[in-house]
Formats: sequence, structure tokens, C-alpha cells
Amino acid sequence: MARVVVGLSGGVDSSVAALLLKQQGHEVHGVFMDNWDAEDAYCTAAEDFQDARRVCDALDLPLHKVSFAEQYLEQVFATFLAEHRAGRTPNPDVLCNSEIKFRCFLDYALRLGAERLATGHYAQVVRDADGARLVRAVDADKDQTYFLHAIAPAALARADFPVGALPKAEVRRLAFAHGLVTHDKPDSTGICFIGERRFREFLQRYLPTKPGPIVDEHGAVVGEHQGLSFYTLGQRAGLGLGGRVGAAALPWYVADKRIASDELIVVQGHDHPLLQHRVVELEALHWLGAPPAEGEPLAAQVRYRQRAQPCRLDLAARRATFDEPQRAVTPGQYCVFYRGETCLGGGIIRART
Repeated sequence: MARVVVGLSGGVDSSVAALLLKQQGHEVHGVFMDNWDAEDAYCTAAEDFQDARRVCDALDLPLHKVSFAEQYLEQVFATFLAEHRAGRTPNPDVLCNSEIKFRCFLDYALRLGAERLATGHYAQVVRDADGARLVRAVDADKDQTYFLHAIAPAALARADFPVGALPKAEVRRLAFAHGLVTHDKPDSTGICFIGERRFREFLQRYLPTKPGPIVDEHGAVVGEHQGLSFYTLGQRAGLGLGGRVGAAALPWYVADKRIASDELIVVQGHDHPLLQHRVVELEALHWLGAPPAEGEPLAAQVRYRQRAQPCRLDLAARRATFDEPQRAVTPGQYCVFYRGETCLGGGIIRART
């Protein structure tokens, strides 16, 4: 059997990934990655490491600890801040997977003599004559292929996602049945280095507050924003806008950011036309295998929590056209393409019309 290194986060999913690999007879090594070099009330790294250690003790596995904090700051966090300064909304989890977990960490695992690198992601790898394919998880509500679409094809060939074939409830049942301390640990939410704190509170530590006008679709000033970096398209909460005389009694949503004039554009109504777009311009396209054929009918997601929508991709123009309008398409986020259950790759959203 193979030597497999498992990235143990201290959560239930990676714990059960290690359990399943050991049951399959592999030589399993656990590794805890510490990628954020900060100590505050929101950082749970110390507690998570102790949980990972207890899991390894229960499964009789060796546990290693490694820090990629410097690489994370340079390759993920610096890009995260630069994108926010540019008025875009990045997804650091995608970069963390492509640059840290399946590049830096994979190199480390190979130095440990591993043949494969396993994590607790909800996804599946199918190996056939054409190589390795990234396929959606059995549990559609937990599927994480969106976050994995940008890893290198060579990394996918080394990847293993043991819990991808199981429903989440079965993962927790297995953890409980084998006495793993993580069996009832809550799932982590949000961006890893922000934790449970308020997003704006965190960003204000790194980006300046730069107030400017909030304007409606007609150009009328309706309020003041605290800095375009702190808002995302489609956002409703935190705008500080009440009702206006002569305006409909509908909630306000962010529809656009005008960097040149420092204006935050808002509209009323969840399905306002200015929140709807069919054409998405892309950059930095990345494919896990051969690119799709020109004009091939595909499906794509413009955000994680979305059912993939039918579209066609113009490879030469780097443009995806959806059959139906998509709400709050956001520059800086990713448009990820699927052929059935197979994730093909994707690109960064540059603009939308």
C-alpha cells in the first residue's frame, strides 16, 4: 500500500479522511499546517492542533507540524489585499488550495516520501485512461470542487479526497463510532484567517477607511460608504440606508463600484436589472485537463453557493455567455466550468455585461 500524507486541520472531515485511509491499509502520516502567523482571540490554530494530535493518538498515526505562513502572506494574503484595493472581491480559499495546499504542502508531502496527498475536501478524483478528473462530491450540499478548480493537473494526479464519496452525516457518524474527538466539532465558516470576526473589522486593520458617496441608479446621493473595499456586489446588510421619501419600500443592494469617482452604486429590489448579467469576461483561465471544445454546451458557477448554470464559452474571447441572467456577478471571484459532474477548470471574473 502507499504512503499517504493527510492534511489534518483539526476538523472532522480531515480526521475521517485519515481514518478511511488507514482502514484501506495505507501508511498514513498526518500533517498540521499553520498558515497564519498571528495570535488573537479569533485564531484557533492552537486548539485545532491539539485536536489533530488527539486524532492521531486515537488512530496511532505520526503527526508532523509545518508552517507555510510566509508563503501564505506572499502568495495569498498579499493578493487578497491588492484585489480589495482595486475594488474587486477575491476568493482566498481558491488561492490557498492552488498555491499552498497543493503546491507548497504537496512538495513537503513528497519530501516525506508520500505517493499521494489527502485532505478533507468534499470532492472526488476519478482516474482513467485520460488521467485524473476532478468530480463533484456525493454530498452536493458540501461539494468543494469550486475551490479546487485552480490546482495544477500534476497536483490533482497526486490528490486524494476520501470523504468525497460520503454524505456529511456519515462522516460524523464514522468519527463518533471510532471515538474521534472531532466528531461533533462545528464546521469552520468564512475565510480562514478572518475566523468568526466581522469582515469589515478585519479589513480595516489593513486597508484605509476612505468614505465616499452612495448613489442610486439615477445618480442621486443616498448615503455615505466607508470605503469601496469593504463592500461586495449584491450585498444588502451594512449599507445604513433607510427608506426615502418617494422611493419604493424595498431593501437596497450594492449593484456596482465606480473606482474613478469613488461611488458605490445601489439599487432597490433583490432582482433589479442592474444586478443581472448574462456575459462574463474572464482572465487567468486554468484547465485541469484539455480545454472544452469551442462552443461546447457547459455549465458554470459564478460563486460557491450556486447550482451550475448552462452557458457557452468563447475560448478566444475569454467570454462565457449564460442562457439566463446571473445575479450579482462579481469581478475578482471565479467562474468555474463543469461538464456534467466533472470540474474542468475556470477563470477569474474580470467584468460582466
